[in-house]
Amino acid sequence: MKRLLLATSAFLLILPDIGAAFAQEGPKLPPGATTKPGRPGGPQIQPPRPQPPKPRPPRPRPPGPGNGGGVVRPPRPPRPPITKPLPPLPRPPKPGKPHRPGAGRPPNFRPIHRPGWIYPPGWHYRRWTIGLLLPAIFVGHHYYYDDWWQMGLEPPPPGYRWVRYGPDLLLVNVRTRRVADVIYGAFY
Repeated sequence: MKRLLLATSAFLLILPDIGAAFAQEGPKLPPGATTKPGRPGGPQIQPPRPQPPKPRPPRPRPPGPGNGGGVVRPPRPPRPPITKPLPPLPRPPKPGKPHRPGAGRPPNFRPIHRPGWIYPPGWHYRRWTIGLLLPAIFVGHHYYYDDWWQMGLEPPPPGYRWVRYGPDLLLVNVRTRRVADVIYGAFY
């Protein structure tokens, strides 16, 4: 009972203050709205002006094991970019050894199958040897053999050309037409 009496008396003491507050306030306006004198019927209510949003302050993180436990650590230095090693540069081909005239077939020589060879009119197979002079008819672009690399041969020295004569391959000095080397049975 004492409690009820105490609560009622407190309510009666506060009631006049609440009534006065309601009496002083005018019409309820939305937040940010203003009144403007207008028609004789009463004030007009203006809509609120848009306000830019306020940035939120960062929330403090409570200390704990997940966020450092309240220990302040200096920032880590940035990691250097990961660089992959460059692939090695391709090696230039080793220059071939100059062909030694008279050396014959080199150890890595491979004979090649080619179609039959037609001799010029009035000519037939002759076995050429080193030091003989080749006729001028055979020292021309029709008889030069430029695919010497397919047989595993080294390039001819400057001023020399490989010439096909039937099944044989001759190394000939172009200026003097002298046979410097012969590979017998280069073609089959």
